[in-house]
Amino acid sequence: MAATMTGRRRGGGDAIFINARVVNPETGTDAIGGVAVEDGHISAVGEISGMIRGAEGVEVIDCKGHVLCPGLIDMRVFTGEPGNEHRETLATASEAAAAGGVTTVVCMPNTDPVIDDVALVDFLERRARDTAKVNVHPMAALTKGLKGHEMTEIGLLKEAGALAFTDGDRSVVDSQVLRRALSYANDFGAIVVQHLEDPHLSAAGVMNESEVATRLGLPGIPTAAETIVLERDIRLVELTGAQYHASQISCRDSLDVIRRAKDKDLPVTCGVSVNHLSLNENDIGPYRTFFKVSPPLRGEDDRRAMVEGLVDGSIDVIVSGHDPQDVETKRHPFADAAYGAVGLETLLSACLNLVHNEEISLPSLLAAMTSHPAGLLGLESGRMTVGAPADLIVFDEGMPWVLELENLKSKSKNTPFEARRMQGRVLHTMVTGRTVYTLN
Repeated sequence: MAATMTGRRRGGGDAIFINARVVNPETGTDAIGGVAVEDGHISAVGEISGMIRGAEGVEVIDCKGHVLCPGLIDMRVFTGEPGNEHRETLATASEAAAAGGVTTVVCMPNTDPVIDDVALVDFLERRARDTAKVNVHPMAALTKGLKGHEMTEIGLLKEAGALAFTDGDRSVVDSQVLRRALSYANDFGAIVVQHLEDPHLSAAGVMNESEVATRLGLPGIPTAAETIVLERDIRLVELTGAQYHASQISCRDSLDVIRRAKDKDLPVTCGVSVNHLSLNENDIGPYRTFFKVSPPLRGEDDRRAMVEGLVDGSIDVIVSGHDPQDVETKRHPFADAAYGAVGLETLLSACLNLVHNEEISLPSLLAAMTSHPAGLLGLESGRMTVGAPADLIVFDEGMPWVLELENLKSKSKNTPFEARRMQGRVLHTMVTGRTVYTLN
C-alpha cells in the first residue's frame, strides 16, 4: 500500500522513495529519481521504477518532486543528560533532531558528570539506544573534568566509542597540555576538536566588541580572543601532526588563518554555526538574550566572510550549536543571561536561506551537513550510496512557515529564530530504514 508524506511507519526496513529530486551531496549530483531501501540500508539509487512492481509489503513513499537526500549530521550538540535533564534529554533532543532532518547527533561532553570516562561513554550510548529516535554518538572530554589540566585516556575512550575529543565550550588554555593531547591523539588516530576562545580576553565581554556593543552599553569580546587561540593551535598542529578541527569560527581573521593552514596541507578543518551564517550582532536589538551565543554574533562583514568560506570550501562543516537553556537562565539582563541557543529543528531551514539567495548551491550546502562531517568522523551515514545506512530525509525546499515557540520539540525554547518566517521544511525523516518523523 502506498504511503503519503504524512504516513508513519514504526518498524521494518524496506521502502521505496519515488518521484524524488535526489540530491547526492558527496558527488554533487541533483536529478529526478528514487531510492530503494532494504534491511535498513540503501539498495538502489536513481531509476527504480521497475522495482515497484511486485514489491509487496514494501512501503512506497511518493516524494512528489521534493528533495530526497542523506540525513543531516550535527557535530555540535549540547544536551542536559546526564545531570541537567530539565534543559534537554536525549529523547527530546532526538525528537527535535528528527523534525529538523538531523539523523545523527554528536553530543558534547559538557554534562554532569562530564563524559571523561569509559563507563560514561558506554552509559550515553546505551541511554541513546533506549530513548533516542536518531543516531547519537558522543565526543569525550579532552581533559579530565574539562578543567584543562590533565588529559583523558584518549585511547580507551576512542575504543569505547568516542568519535572525537573536545572540552566542548571551553578552550584548552595550557599550551603544554594541548600539545601533549594532540600528540597522544595523533598516536591513536583521534581528532581533537577545539572551542576557540581565550578566556582572559573574553571574560568581561558578553557580545562582539564593536560600535554596536558600545551603543548598547555592553562589554565586548574582540575577534582576537578567537584568532589568538586558533593561531596557537595551528602552530601545535605543525609540531604534532595531529588531526585538528576548529569547532566554530566566526570572523574573517579566523578564516584567513584556516586558509593559510590548508595551503600548508596541515590536517586542519573547521566548522561554522548556522547562527553565524544567518545572523549578525544587529539582531540582538533590544537586548534579546536568545541571541547571546558563544562565539558571539559578529558584524555583517564577518557573517558574509563565513558564507564566502563555506562556498569556497575553506569551511568544512555547518553545525547547529544546539545549546538548550531554560527560562531561568535566559530571563535575565543580557549581561547576566546564559550563553546558548537551540538549533536542531531550524538547522536546515535557516541554512536554506543561502540557497534561496543564490549564494550557494543546494548540493554544496548539504555536503557541509552530510558527507563532510561523515568523512571527518569516520561515519558510514551522510552518503547516498548503495550499502550506506538508510538515513534519509525528504524536504520541501520552498515551503513557507513561521517558527512558533510552542511548536518546538526541544525541551528548551531559546531559539534566535522565534517568529522568523522560514522557507523550506522537512517532510519525512528515516533512520536506518525506520520512519521517525513525518510532518503532520
